[in-house]
Amino acid sequence: MTVDTDDNRPDELTDDALRAAAVHAWSLDRVLGRFRAGVTTGASGLPLLELPAALREHGYRTVQLCHFHLPHRDAAYLGELRAALAESGVALDALLVDDGDLTHPVDGGREEAWVSSFLGDAEQLGAQRIRVVAGKTRTDTAQRDSSAALGRLAARAGDLRVVTENWGDVTRDAADVRAILDPLDGAVGLLVDLGNWRGPGKYADLAAVTPHAETCHAKAHWGADGIDEEDYRASLGAVLGAGYTGPFALVYDAEDDDEWAGLAVERAVVEDVLAEGPARPADRGTVR
Repeated sequence: MTVDTDDNRPDELTDDALRAAAVHAWSLDRVLGRFRAGVTTGASGLPLLELPAALREHGYRTVQLCHFHLPHRDAAYLGELRAALAESGVALDALLVDDGDLTHPVDGGREEAWVSSFLGDAEQLGAQRIRVVAGKTRTDTAQRDSSAALGRLAARAGDLRVVTENWGDVTRDAADVRAILDPLDGAVGLLVDLGNWRGPGKYADLAAVTPHAETCHAKAHWGADGIDEEDYRASLGAVLGAGYTGPFALVYDAEDDDEWAGLAVERAVVEDVLAEGPARPADRGTVR
């Protein structure tokens, strides 16, 4: 497949192209200077306020922002960032709260309060969703405890949509995810990550949780020879075949420092798969 890395895309995109015109900001961690809540851990990077314009210049219309990329959480700064997104025509699909252990047997309440503190930030930024971690500590009651905590967060969130993710030890497989979300009866949604599960049951698990999914991390695995396109296509096919209709926030996390180029490779695959339509189950292959 030939990859078009030309960033001068037409201003008007088709519906399928719009679904692939989304980025998880972790994909641009090096562009942003590996910024961590007030500290630049890498070389000086692009200020977050300038990211929306850079995204638009590269043809992207939607972004998901990590909580630790915010240099400030005061209302004035959040207002500036919201204005920068609006000026560039870039939608904020989700604020990603990448920490907090809702299932900690001792400190779960304190962790929940910390996560809850970001609800106002997400609202001020104009985010459609806030993604929170289901929990980090796997106990005998982890899924039940996670479900209860997520339900309380959703009750406090107002119009902001709370979603969680198939990420970490508390959500090892589809059974874990459904044990958390089924009792909530739609009050909390799912961000499905294509790259967080491995093994022979990966595609079936992705398909099984897709009915809960409303947004997606379209993460590809990369190796010495480049992108694992076979697995990427099969993962995309698994969720599309199960009826997924939301955006695909591209996740690039490989060794090559040219993050924009890596995103272009992934975007070309996603657009190609969307053009082909959902794969039949027999076409999905197996994990190597």
